[in-house]
Amino acid sequence: MIRFILCAIALLIYLILWIPLILILLLLRKKNRKLSEKISFFWAGGFLRIILFLAGCKLTVRGKENIPVHTPVLYVSNHRSIFDIVAAVTVLPENAVFMAKMMLSRYPLFAQWLTLLGVLFLDHNDLKQEFKSILRAIELVKTGTSVWICPEGTRNKSEDPLNLLEFKEGSLKIAEKAGCPVIPVAITGTREIFERQFPALKPGHITLEFGKPFLIKDLPEENRKGAGAYSRSLIGDMLKEENRIRNEQAGTEK
Repeated sequence: MIRFILCAIALLIYLILWIPLILILLLLRKKNRKLSEKISFFWAGGFLRIILFLAGCKLTVRGKENIPVHTPVLYVSNHRSIFDIVAAVTVLPENAVFMAKMMLSRYPLFAQWLTLLGVLFLDHNDLKQEFKSILRAIELVKTGTSVWICPEGTRNKSEDPLNLLEFKEGSLKIAEKAGCPVIPVAITGTREIFERQFPALKPGHITLEFGKPFLIKDLPEENRKGAGAYSRSLIGDMLKEENRIRNEQAGTEK
């Protein structure tokens, strides 16, 4: 519980310090959206590194060399915890726009923070709004900004980390229409830190693995039509390998 309190205090201090910057960055956003988001992303990354430290998290990153330099991509990941994005923001080489549930836009200050980060909100109960966000994501990728999406559509609450929800095929249309590479991302260990014993925080080991990029147009026809299912299978394979490594390490420590 002490770690949770420390993180809550850190968040409160961050938001208080953030208030004077909101107006400046919102004004900058009107003239130079990318610069505003880059500054916000840099500021957020530094803060979230502090959160990982206070939470006692060890972070291992694999496959970072698979991220193309100066080429926008669609990151596609599994989703187990709010710590998925906390970890992701701290390791990405350049700022990316994340897609998140509309409910997160309802909290004062937090909503402004997410807006300045360029977050695109999705309302799964409003297909028209969701379609507009997908179109906006396609436009961003075409103009050089990477996008991160979790095609499961919600946090996976299964106790089995290998049990992935079905991926929403529509989310992969971003890469198909923008013609950008897709990078599958397998995230392990985040649920064990927070959601499993909410509201306590338990020190843990997070692993982010970036898979090899692929272009949807280069896939066999059956995989092009089911790019979501194909991405899911790649992430599933990475999760199985990470699970094997962790089991071997646990056996060695015994």
